[in-house]
Amino acid sequence: MFGIGMTELIVIFAIALIVLGPKRLPELARSLGRGIAEFRRASNDLRREFMDATEEARVAPQQLADAAQQSPPPAAPEPLAPAEAPHADAKRDG
Repeated sequence: MFGIGMTELIVIFAIALIVLGPKRLPELARSLGRGIAEFRRASNDLRREFMDATEEARVAPQQLADAAQQSPPPAAPEPLAPAEAPHADAKRDG
């Protein structure tokens, strides 16, 4: 669990007991547990959404080939017109 051994957990618990006191420590533990549970639910929901999106995005190769045969190829874009050269008179007027 987070690379923390049993000795470190006991030291952290002892310091928390001294700082917070025996009345506030259970409240803090409950709220911390609720926060972690909520975080896990949210991360699982997010993971599930990503998995659903990747499943929807997958296209079978045969479906891709069928779609390519049914639709006409896209038209080539028209070339852009060459830009006009600025007039020499515009420099004198400005």
